[in-house]
Amino acid sequence: MTQQAVRWTADQVLALAPDAASRKAGSKLGAAGPWSEAGSTEEGTVWGLCRGSGSKPYQTVIDIADSTGPAYKCSCPSRKFPCKHALGLLLLWAGADGAVPAGQAPDWAAQWLEGRRRRAEDRSAAGGGSGASSPSDPEAARRRAERRAGRITSGAAELEQRLADLLRGGLASAERAGYGMWEETAARMVDAQAPGLAARVRELGAIPSSGPGWPVRLLEECALLHLLDQGWLRRERLPDGLAATVRSRVGLPGSADGPPVRDRWLVLAQYDTADARLTTRRIWLHGAESGRTALLLSYGAAGRAPELALPVGLAFEAELSAYAGDGQLRAALGERFTPPAPSVIRPPGLTTSQAAARYGEALRADPWLDSYPVTLEGVVPAPDGDAWQLADADGKSALPLSPASRSRPDLWRLVALSGGAPVTVFGECGHRGFTPLTAWPRGAGEAVPLC
Repeated sequence: MTQQAVRWTADQVLALAPDAASRKAGSKLGAAGPWSEAGSTEEGTVWGLCRGSGSKPYQTVIDIADSTGPAYKCSCPSRKFPCKHALGLLLLWAGADGAVPAGQAPDWAAQWLEGRRRRAEDRSAAGGGSGASSPSDPEAARRRAERRAGRITSGAAELEQRLADLLRGGLASAERAGYGMWEETAARMVDAQAPGLAARVRELGAIPSSGPGWPVRLLEECALLHLLDQGWLRRERLPDGLAATVRSRVGLPGSADGPPVRDRWLVLAQYDTADARLTTRRIWLHGAESGRTALLLSYGAAGRAPELALPVGLAFEAELSAYAGDGQLRAALGERFTPPAPSVIRPPGLTTSQAAARYGEALRADPWLDSYPVTLEGVVPAPDGDAWQLADADGKSALPLSPASRSRPDLWRLVALSGGAPVTVFGECGHRGFTPLTAWPRGAGEAVPLC
C-alpha cells in the first residue's frame, strides 16, 4: 500500500484529540516551523523532532498501521493520548506538501516500532499456542458469579423499596430531600456491585433541579428503573437475549462470544465521555458487506484517553464479534487485516420519520436504550424557534436536535457545511432528540466529524 493511500484529512486527525485543548494545541504544531528530521514510510510510520521549551527536541513517532489503531510515542511529559506533538505531526503529514518526506526511520523510532511488533507477535503466539495460560478455576469463577448475583439481588430489592417509599411519600419529597438521598442510594448500589443501577440512580438525582416538568421526567425514569429491577429479579423467566440485556444494564460484564464477522468497516464516529473515575470512548462502525452498525467501547483511567483510536471517515478490513443481548450493537475488535484508508463507503440513509421509527423498534428489544445510531439522508439544519432541527429536504418531517448538540460549536459547523443544501448526517436518535456526530456534504466530499 502506498503512503498516499492511507493519508488522512486534517478533520480526521483532529478527531483523535482527547479534548478541545489538545485539538487547539495540536493545530498550532501542524506547521513545519517547530519540526525537524520529519519523515514517513509507506508502511505507515511517521516520525519527527519537535522543538519545545527544553534543550532537547521531543521525539515523536506514530504507527498508523498498528493493529489496534494509531499508536503513539512521544518523549514529552504529557499524559494525554495522543499528545499535542503527535497531533501536530499527523497534521503536518496529512498536509501532503512534502514537509514529511518518505525515508528510513531513525534508530530511536525504528527501535520503538520493532518493540511493538515483537510484543504483538508474542501476544499472538501466546494466545494461539499450546503454552497459553490455563483459564482460572471454573468452579471458583462460578462461586464468585453466584456471590455477586446475590449482592445485586439484595441491592435491587432494596432499590425497589426505596422507589416504593418515594411514590408513597409523593414526588415533591424528592425535591426537598436534595441530591444527598440519591447519592447515598447510588453508593448502596455500588456496594451491591451493580454499577449500572448506581449510574441510573445518580441520574435520578439531577432531575428535580432540571426545570419545569421535572415530576413527569422523574416518574418516567423511576418506571424504567423499576422495570430494570424487576427484569433482574425475574431474569430466569426471560428469553436469553433479553436476560443478557438486563445483565448488561445492571452492570455485569459481558463477553463477545458472537461469531466473528469479517468486513470492511467504515469509521462513522468517535467521541469520549468522562467522569471522575473513567474516560469512555465510543466508536461507531458500518460494515460495507454486512450492512451492520457496530459499537466499539474502550476505556481509560480518569484524565487519560483510551488507547483505541480510529480516524473518522476511513475504512479498514477486520473481524468483529458481537456481545450478547437483544438489540445490543456492541462488538469487540478482533484481527485487523488492513490499516485505515480513504473509502467511498457510505451508510444507507433514512428520512427523519424512518429514523424515529427505527429508534422505536430498538426500544422493543431494549427499553432502557437512550438512543440509536442512524444516518439521515438529505436533511437540512434549520432553526425552530430557540432550538434547531434537521428537516427532510421536502419539508414533510423533521427531528429536533438534542439539547447537548445545540450547545456545541460544531452545530455551526454543520450549518456552514450545509449552506442551506441537503447533507447526509450520521448520529444518535433518541428521546432527547438527534445528536449529529458526522456529516457528508453532497457529492464525493470527505466525512466531517462533528464531535
